[in-house]
Amino acid sequence: MAVKDEATTEKVAEAAQFRVNVRLVLARVVVRDANGHLIGGLHKEDFQIFDNGKPQVISNFDAEHIPPPAPPTSAATSAGSSTPVAPATFPSRYVAYLFDDIRLNYDDLIRVRQAAQRRMADLVPTDRTAVFTTSGQTVLDFTDDRAKLQQTLDAIRPHPLQVTSQNDCPSITFYMADLIVNKRDQEARQAAINDYIVCANIPAQMVASAGTIVEGMATQVLNVGQEESRVDLRTVKDIVRRMSALPGQRSLIFVSPGFLTPELEYDYSDLIDRSLRAQIVISSLDPRGLYVVIPFGDASQAGRPERSIPGQPATPGARTMYATSSALAEGEILRVLANETGGNSFQNNNDMDEGFRRLADSPEYYYIIGFTPQNLKSDGKFHTLKVSLTNHQKYELQSRRGYYAPRHDVDAAEQAKREIDDEVFSSEELHDLPVALHTEFFKATDDLAKLTVLARVDVKRLHYKQADNRSCNDVTLVTAVFDRNGNFLQADQKVLQMHWKPETLQARLGSGVTLKSSFDVKPGRYLVRVVARDAEQQVMSAENGAVEIP
Repeated sequence: MAVKDEATTEKVAEAAQFRVNVRLVLARVVVRDANGHLIGGLHKEDFQIFDNGKPQVISNFDAEHIPPPAPPTSAATSAGSSTPVAPATFPSRYVAYLFDDIRLNYDDLIRVRQAAQRRMADLVPTDRTAVFTTSGQTVLDFTDDRAKLQQTLDAIRPHPLQVTSQNDCPSITFYMADLIVNKRDQEARQAAINDYIVCANIPAQMVASAGTIVEGMATQVLNVGQEESRVDLRTVKDIVRRMSALPGQRSLIFVSPGFLTPELEYDYSDLIDRSLRAQIVISSLDPRGLYVVIPFGDASQAGRPERSIPGQPATPGARTMYATSSALAEGEILRVLANETGGNSFQNNNDMDEGFRRLADSPEYYYIIGFTPQNLKSDGKFHTLKVSLTNHQKYELQSRRGYYAPRHDVDAAEQAKREIDDEVFSSEELHDLPVALHTEFFKATDDLAKLTVLARVDVKRLHYKQADNRSCNDVTLVTAVFDRNGNFLQADQKVLQMHWKPETLQARLGSGVTLKSSFDVKPGRYLVRVVARDAEQQVMSAENGAVEIP
């Protein structure tokens, strides 16, 4: 058994962080010259940003330079010994691979999985890699264990939410369903009706009801497709939130053939905003490679030919035309997510090894620009953004194309919860509240320990509201524990409710109030984070601590 007090607080490398402000609009800008070379060394005065064509005052600006990762170095040899000694390393780059196993077919998955395995075999000691899938069936949190990464990749299999076939009657894709139901596109509707009449061999007396049947089936396809898209967006958002707690360079590689987002534009705009605030770059890779839609279907599949309906206008290649349009539309969301978060999109190319090589590293130079719109209405409308340079007009800028205004005013409780959640999964330290962090541990056995986190609140430095001769304020405090790789393990929330009479407050002024949270952990190295927010001033404190349990 051992008891130990620990008061170590470590400062780790971190990307720029901006305080929570739901009205602050951020744009990540990558600048390249005519030859595609990245441009660094620019300043706030070099940029202009326009909201719906109106110039805005840049209130937040950060210029980042992230050198490429150094190649692996050979282990040193200790004095008087021929045994190599591995250098101590701390993770500085985190890369999450998200495989869209809901949409990936088996052939594409095999090819892209093998390329990912080759890429992960070359990790440097400061890299940490995670593997996620949109279905949630296969997950490996951040690690440097190559064997586990290989095993996890081998375990990924397609997990579609619905099984479709070229022989479906009628053959209605998600893209066509959106055209028929949401956009009331008569050509798409008629193409589906024609397909249904032919494939189902509808007798003449029932042709009049074909339109109703097709619209009903299109609605079903649309509902399932929208749920798949919500799953994808929700999964990416969860990973972004998870990665926001990590120090250093963070990027997410989304391996997907793409998906459609009808009626979900606000959701993916919110995802982009969260990624920008967390300084996480999203890149995308289309595993279909050089994508070609074979006219009249793939000869290897038991498809059916397209035929025209007697007495109706001919629609040759209708299914092929919609399949091509669908493939292009599905890839658009991948390009948007990458372009607006500062990443790259690898599409229409069969070299998956080259794709992962290009996407693994974030741009070496980039800029974060922020402004607070004046008189912004909570109407949910889209605002176009344009970033330009005051000089160097020949440079090419990659940046966010727009954002959506809030749909409603955020109430105080919702705002407080959002601020606390964002700060728990951040790495910055704040000192607006008088909160001190202290850790202890007690080893019950060789394999089990009790980690105790003490957060002392200096109540004499708080602000109080006076009501009924009492000093009132509430402090919400969240304690979270992360492992050595930055993976979230546990959290505990407590609320200190203060409605104190004068004599009670006076008695507390000297000692303050200490809140205690305990966690069952195994021996190892842990990062502890304490976040506090008070209700009266609505300000926050965030402290990091590290503890080593032998």
